[in-house]
Amino acid sequence: MKVAILSILSSGLLFNSCAQAPKNEVKKPEVVHIQTQFALQDFLQDNKDLDAAVEKVFASLDDTAIVAQLIMPAVGRLGQEKTTIDQHIKNRIIGGVLMLNGTKEGFSSWIADFEAQNKKYGNLPFLYSADAEPSLVNRKIMGSTPVKKANEMQSIEEVRSCAQIISKDLNDIGINYNFSPVVDMSPNATVGFRSFGAVPANIIPWSGAFIDETQKQGIIATAKHFPGHGLVSGDTHKSLQMIDGELKEIQNYPPLIAQGVLSIMVAHIAVQNNAKYQTNGLPATCSKTIVTDLLKNEMGFKGLVVTDAMNMGGVVAVPECAYKAVAAGCDIVLMPVDAKKAHTEILQHYRKDPAFKAQVDAAAKKVIRMKIAMGLLH
Repeated sequence: MKVAILSILSSGLLFNSCAQAPKNEVKKPEVVHIQTQFALQDFLQDNKDLDAAVEKVFASLDDTAIVAQLIMPAVGRLGQEKTTIDQHIKNRIIGGVLMLNGTKEGFSSWIADFEAQNKKYGNLPFLYSADAEPSLVNRKIMGSTPVKKANEMQSIEEVRSCAQIISKDLNDIGINYNFSPVVDMSPNATVGFRSFGAVPANIIPWSGAFIDETQKQGIIATAKHFPGHGLVSGDTHKSLQMIDGELKEIQNYPPLIAQGVLSIMVAHIAVQNNAKYQTNGLPATCSKTIVTDLLKNEMGFKGLVVTDAMNMGGVVAVPECAYKAVAAGCDIVLMPVDAKKAHTEILQHYRKDPAFKAQVDAAAKKVIRMKIAMGLLH
């Protein structure tokens, strides 16, 4: 990798202390532009040029923009109105958007508009995500190419082909982050038909194939729902669910982490009667024991840790749930009920708690690293 060349563009995020803006005119931030091209697989590699690029971009951000990197609301039929997202962009309080239930053409148009606004207001480009699982994509993104549901596939070749088809559609739209595959076991009715678990032995190799093909196409793949949603009986959309005793599904994650999956989604599932991994009544998303101790430290996961949707019944009643998820070790707070409130909540703790500030800075740098590796700042 050649030495990174970093330049400052007038449309960016670094405040110039020497230039005085005319009275009553808001000085627009300046964006750091990265001229060296990196690859998605560079994210997990030791790369001093990429490290330097991350630090340069990070140094250009004020605390409002740093915290914004961790916030990802949704837009679409089951998300926020576009006008709400527009206001969040203007206020510089979000770092990405989940495209939730809409059309291929509509999402493509919105993404183009959001990026034009980011350029206008001096924001970093966004990560754009979708629940583009084989079992959901044709319902979540109308007009997408028809594919079989995950539990209907018959071979690993079908899985690879499916990942290629979905990824082409996502690239056409401008979506760069897929919350797929589901690596849960199949018994749970809510997630069972969405995983490759109809034959348990297929879960790891087929999920690995889906991840491999997705990331070859320049899109982040996500293994979910950690630490395991398949063997609980209920639905975390409605209420907090419980793993009672042993974490039987965590065995699915080490092979995928070793393979290089770039993102893992944490479920709103509590753990009880487990001396080592007890969550004390909190969902895993808000448990440092699960996110930091188990996923990051024991399993060595270095990619992006994203929460499941924070408006779900399994977490929404937890006070300051956005702050608690970040304190637990999550890097991205997905679909908070109120993105502005979540940003304010995290920022207030950021400004008064040095240990939490260091945690937020580390998460923001991971998001920035991903954006640079994807070429979004090129």
